[in-house]
Amino acid sequence: MGTATADRFRAAVEKGDLSALDALFTDDIRLYSPVKFRPFEGKPLVMGLFGVLLRTFEDFRYVGEFAGMAETGTDGVETASAALLFRAVVNGKAIHGVDLLHFDEAGLIKEFTVMVRPQSAVLALGEAVLAGLAADGLVAAPTTPTA
Repeated sequence: MGTATADRFRAAVEKGDLSALDALFTDDIRLYSPVKFRPFEGKPLVMGLFGVLLRTFEDFRYVGEFAGMAETGTDGVETASAALLFRAVVNGKAIHGVDLLHFDEAGLIKEFTVMVRPQSAVLALGEAVLAGLAADGLVAAPTTPTA
């Protein structure tokens, strides 16, 4: 069940199809990101984040996939899960990452974790994503210190 969802997720991301992504998430999805400590919670915010990600990543491609069972961070319950390995570029920085997907009983994605390396790419991704979220009105604009 989760493998089919992972395949549909992968195809939707590769095509940049936000409506297809929307159909794959639970309403209470949590997305753990390398750009902030607390997760993005709920479908509206996660969909907003994906809108930013899809326009931020350059040359995005999945390069591997693993399926199995894993414990979620939300409730500690072992569920069907998938790991999708990817490569991309953000602001000239090459990124290597993993998307960890955890599925509910119906096969929808209920928890999503993104892990990225190297640190310079994490910083470039964080700056680009937070700027995009602020531009879309999803988070407060970052403040710059005044002298």
